[in-house]
Amino acid sequence: MTTDPTRDLLPEGLEDRLPQSAAAVARIQRAVLDVMRSHGYDRVRPPLIEFEASMASRMDGLSTRQMFRFVDPKSLRTLALRSDITVQVGRIAATGLSGAARPLRLCYAGQVARIAGDMLDPRREELQLGAELVGADSVAAAGEVVEVAIEALEAAGATGVSVDFTLPDLVDTLADGPLPLDAATREAVRRELDAKDAGGLVEAGGEAYLPLIHAAGAFDEAVERLDAIDGAGVLDSRIAGLKEIAERVRGRARLTLDPSERHGFAYQSWLGFTLYADGVRGALGRGGTYRIGGSDEAATGFSLYPEGLVEAVKADEDLGRRLFLPLGHDREAAARLRSEGWRTVAALSEADEAAELGCSHRLDGAEAISVRS
Repeated sequence: MTTDPTRDLLPEGLEDRLPQSAAAVARIQRAVLDVMRSHGYDRVRPPLIEFEASMASRMDGLSTRQMFRFVDPKSLRTLALRSDITVQVGRIAATGLSGAARPLRLCYAGQVARIAGDMLDPRREELQLGAELVGADSVAAAGEVVEVAIEALEAAGATGVSVDFTLPDLVDTLADGPLPLDAATREAVRRELDAKDAGGLVEAGGEAYLPLIHAAGAFDEAVERLDAIDGAGVLDSRIAGLKEIAERVRGRARLTLDPSERHGFAYQSWLGFTLYADGVRGALGRGGTYRIGGSDEAATGFSLYPEGLVEAVKADEDLGRRLFLPLGHDREAAARLRSEGWRTVAALSEADEAAELGCSHRLDGAEAISVRS
């Protein structure tokens, strides 16, 4: 009989979570949700699949082309496998919780999937954790959300957290005011600012925007350079807001500013931020202010994607003490030890051995005895 050597391969960008990794994921999710709950955020659990049209209408910049789509045999309408839970929370806020008092604090945890990863992160399925403060996009709301995001990462085990702020609507704000640009030139200027290409920016007609390339770096210095660019004062309120948020979390994280950064901020309005941590490759999350599609209600929130943190900490994840229970063991003693935090592994036959089953101790009478003693 021939066998197919590819039978058990997983699709590109998908992977199994083995015990050490799965334990890290479970602990991180629990720690993050506990922090959000402690700050008054109530958990919601939207479904994995929704109508494509509903998802697409709830958030500007959400591309359904990145979603797995298929036809529902019941309704004959197109369904989509979610690629972002934020849009679903917006739908919940606008429908089932439309009558709830504002500001409304909601949090969530769940898997998301996309058709393809990217060059830096090939994953097509990952855990998304987040919180949304619906009904407010003020400086106070943004400050709370940034602070909760930092605390959540710390609780998950991240160290050396850093926050990189941006102003997603910066080009439009300047182009509508002191540095006017037509629609076509605006798009070219955004593109060259994304690439940090000074020469390309000049060729695109955005010479006046050159200082934005250099208004990036450590927060205090960068925000002063940004302030100097805006002689007309159209950015005064945004700069004041950034400074207020920075003061609220100063000392909790390293703070930087890249005012023209747009990657990952397709639907944010006046504020965006990216979260990083030491020893973790790439961003751990993003957040900011936005408007919920359909209801146009203001909101502020953040999403964490902790896969990089899981990879960084999984080798040291404590799976707990394992206690071998021989045949005929004292069941009351075993129950007592489980209540004290032991993980018990019961023998199913005389052939079972404690060490072979990964147990450090065995139950002897009513006590746990080291297998090495």
